[in-house]
Amino acid sequence: QVQLVESGGGSVQPGGSLRLSCAASGTIISSGDLLWYRQAPGKQRQWIGTISGSLTQYADFARGRFTISGDKAKNMAYLQMTDLKPEDTAIYYCNNYYRMSRSQWGQGTQVTVSS
Repeated sequence: QVQLVESGGGSVQPGGSLRLSCAASGTIISSGDLLWYRQAPGKQRQWIGTISGSLTQYADFARGRFTISGDKAKNMAYLQMTDLKPEDTAIYYCNNYYRMSRSQWGQGTQVTVSS
């Protein structure tokens, strides 16, 4: 069974930073694309960015503030977020196309940006 589990969320003040983690089991995370999404209250899920091997792509709002990386040895991926803003408050998810094609999502990790 392919599982991706997010962690590392929390509460942070505006301008702060957080690093989210995505732990994989049942799959090799670096063997395909790994995507990060977020969903704010009352809003649709929003794509943040994708890592595919050594290549990354980002949504406009994330470019320059968010960085996606991977650790093959640990079979994990990360989302480093800097200069966080209140509008970044959301539940953050990692996923891959295999799981998304089956409408499978994890519980995500909550990020709250507030003074």
